Amino acid sequence: MGTEFETDCVIVGGGPAGLVLALALLRHGIRVVVIEKHADFLRDFRGDTIHPSTQDLLAELGLLDEFLTRPHDDMPRVTFSWYGTELTLADFTHLPTRRKVMTFMPQWDFLDLIADAAAQHPKFTLLRSTRIGDLIRDGDRVVGVTGVGPDGEVAVRARLVVDASGRDSDVRAAAGLVPTGVASAMDVLWFRVAKSASERYPFIQAGSGLIITIDRGHFFQVAHVIPAGAWRGTDADLATMKDRIARISPGMADAIAALAASDVHLLRVRLERLRSWFIDGMLCIGDSAHAMSPAGGVGINLAIQDAIATARILGPVLRDGIPTTAELRRVQRRRNLPTWITQFVQRRLQGPLIAEREPDAPLPFPLRMLRDHPRLTHVTGRFIGIGARPERL
Repeated sequence: MGTEFETDCVIVGGGPAGLVLALALLRHGIRVVVIEKHADFLRDFRGDTIHPSTQDLLAELGLLDEFLTRPHDDMPRVTFSWYGTELTLADFTHLPTRRKVMTFMPQWDFLDLIADAAAQHPKFTLLRSTRIGDLIRDGDRVVGVTGVGPDGEVAVRARLVVDASGRDSDVRAAAGLVPTGVASAMDVLWFRVAKSASERYPFIQAGSGLIITIDRGHFFQVAHVIPAGAWRGTDADLATMKDRIARISPGMADAIAALAASDVHLLRVRLERLRSWFIDGMLCIGDSAHAMSPAGGVGINLAIQDAIATARILGPVLRDGIPTTAELRRVQRRRNLPTWITQFVQRRLQGPLIAEREPDAPLPFPLRMLRDHPRLTHVTGRFIGIGARPERL
């Protein structure tokens, strides 16, 4: 027979958007079930940037102090090395936020923080190791989901289904929602590099492509931006990657010498969004509604702001009834503009991020503007750190 649940809202996906939405809805007294296909949050190559506006939301949720007790690194400015020339890309020190820094925290630590806070509420259920198979429908309306968990089949009926399961969502596909793709010019290669006690790299290095290096304590997690479709995992591709990285960052050449193609993980960048984020009984948020590029690390921030807007608009509705399609449309209307603006800027950034340039080539125009007019870094800091439309509880 399997296990059956009855709840107010079922959220598919235990990532930043799904768990923050759950916690925000619990504050409204809403019963929430979150379904996560993995057994835990320990997965590599996930976004780790917690922006100043997100930290303000953590303060509103009463979690900022606990957040700061967990392993993290603060960055008041995003610095940029162009063939060894140091530039500031974004300055957060002038933002009207509680903390004027972008914070790096392993995503599993951030998700554990939110999940632990949600678990303090008796109306919260987290189903781990559960994979969704289909939607439950009553006529044309979605009224729940079915799946398979550790103990067999699972069915969860709810007044609202929220899909926060990401850009490759099976739930979205089952609902017949198909994103409109925007051609992406770049992909990202992720890999680990061993670290010695004294070894340091700039956060961002650029020239013929881009390297982002995150210090994990015992190793470096590296993202290397390449032209779309340029990686097939062959030995020739690996040799090309190593040559490109050595030109951008000569100090990293020895560290990557032992890398094999199997050590490199490919993220195919997609810029896409749904024309409609909802059908009757179901709403998509985060990457399920709008897949973002890694440029600026804004994807997590945007997804969390989706979650906060959803809770603020639909929380009072779920206390007393079932959200209508008009109420689901209110969420999309609220979040459409910041999504469009962010994707527009990310499209504009793609060319400069992957262009092949020699070390003696002049700085690209946007970087010259930031170098010659430092106040512009306050503008980029606001766009990255707060976003086009910040949300409050």
